[in-house]
Amino acid sequence: MGTQPALSIVEILGIATSISLLAGWRLYFVVLVTGIAMRTGLVPLPEHLASLQVLGNPWIMAVAAIGAFCEFFTDKIAWMDSAWDAVHTLLRPVGGALLAMAVIDPADPTTQVLAVLLGGGGALLSHTGKAGVRAIVNTSPEPISNVGVSLIEDGLIGVLMVLAFTFPVLAALVALFMAGLAIALIFIARRVVRRLMGTPRKRPPDQPI
Repeated sequence: MGTQPALSIVEILGIATSISLLAGWRLYFVVLVTGIAMRTGLVPLPEHLASLQVLGNPWIMAVAAIGAFCEFFTDKIAWMDSAWDAVHTLLRPVGGALLAMAVIDPADPTTQVLAVLLGGGGALLSHTGKAGVRAIVNTSPEPISNVGVSLIEDGLIGVLMVLAFTFPVLAALVALFMAGLAIALIFIARRVVRRLMGTPRKRPPDQPI
């Protein structure tokens, strides 16, 4: 792996926040892909991210692969995906915060704390948006929509991860896009839930049917 140019603080925080937000959707997949990139050099990660080499440990990659395999199929089964999301409500934000911290230079504790806050909050934000939308999708009587939404998420995460690592200058934009998408999903989920939970107005007794 060749030496990459030094990254600005905006690019570094962009990468940290991007992978954290993506971890809120697919924590195991993010860890696995990052580990593969570190082991094979498939993605030209900057030297600054050498601390992520730990994700290339065979044991960590094996656990991440098992988790990613289970998540891939569980996420496509109605209500099983919501149960999986509920179990990972704490794990994904913690994982996102740790991933963000690994990106930041340990010699700069102030930036590390900022990355942990952004990473944990970003992962929780994207997790909340994903879980809310998937709970609504699960109300559909047919399974096709659930599988389709999950496959779209899989492809989108793969593309955004490549963008975040390969083009650091775009990492901040990827993070902003992810944050905006998560917020939009939360508002959409809220509106749909309120509509589903709302009680229809009763007809006046003298109104003809």
